[in-house]
Amino acid sequence: MQKVVRIAGDGIGIEITEAVSAILEQAGAQIEWIDARAGLGAYEELGSPLPDETVAAIREYKVLLKGPLTTPVGTGFRSVNVALRQHFDLYANIRPARTLPSIDSPFKQVDMVIFRENTQGLYIGKEHWVDEDKKTHAESIAVVTEQASERIIRAAFEYAVTHDRQKVSLVHKANILKFTTGLFLEVGKRVAKEYGSIEFEDLIVDNMAMQMVMRPERFDVVVTTNLFGDILSDLASGLVGGLGVTGAANMGDEQAMFEAVHGSAPDIAGQGKANPMALLFSSLMLLEHIGQNKVANNISKAIYKTLVEKKVYCTPDIGGKGTTQTFTQAVIDNL
Repeated sequence: MQKVVRIAGDGIGIEITEAVSAILEQAGAQIEWIDARAGLGAYEELGSPLPDETVAAIREYKVLLKGPLTTPVGTGFRSVNVALRQHFDLYANIRPARTLPSIDSPFKQVDMVIFRENTQGLYIGKEHWVDEDKKTHAESIAVVTEQASERIIRAAFEYAVTHDRQKVSLVHKANILKFTTGLFLEVGKRVAKEYGSIEFEDLIVDNMAMQMVMRPERFDVVVTTNLFGDILSDLASGLVGGLGVTGAANMGDEQAMFEAVHGSAPDIAGQGKANPMALLFSSLMLLEHIGQNKVANNISKAIYKTLVEKKVYCTPDIGGKGTTQTFTQAVIDNL
């Protein structure tokens, strides 16, 4: 039995976490949940959006399933999600995007996985006012190191090898940002030589964005820096139906966090309109991470079967006429 920390989160997080937990239980997942708190609800009740006991639990049990969080305003936290990534050095953000049955999209053969470096680039927040008084001139510094570049690029190649993927595409802007993304590209070319069985290419980020909306089926595993990865992974989700139907993982050497990247949507919380698919797909990545692949495969097949019948069972955001509960029960029935 694998102990896994579970944070339901805020807004719709509570109901989609309940839905996913029910599906995993019915599918026979060998998981013992360790419930913890974070986000706005934790701040209101415990005085912190990221309580020490939550951090301690993640450190001890190493695996986390997290629903969407609301970061409370005025607490000194830019983002609880970013804080978790930084605290546990979750350097690899992994975002699969795959065409799903019955989901409205003009793209029918998308099957890509984006690896985003999670700890550097402009996201370190190293910025300042050049003119402190007037505040009309601001500067921000992007940091890229050889060590961080190598570990995310190597993670992408290792994923390609272990998941029978054929190609790794590295995305950069080395024609202009010659030192930062130039270093990222240089490291990528060096690492690629160690993986002779995997095809390697590099693309400038603006060309990559264009190619993704013209021929997304040509991409397999994609690896890039923090800011580019943030943008391109959302774009990839948009190709297959949006953030509500794509999962995500944040991996480090010790800890791993699996989450829905969409918001907490408090405006629809408790109304049965929330789509649990993003968190459900994230949970399948979790199951694979802890070695319960058979359970993950069974749930995946049940999801696909349910989607074919979506007008009856699925939530309105993907064209269905059902609720969170009807989708959950349909997946359970189709296991």
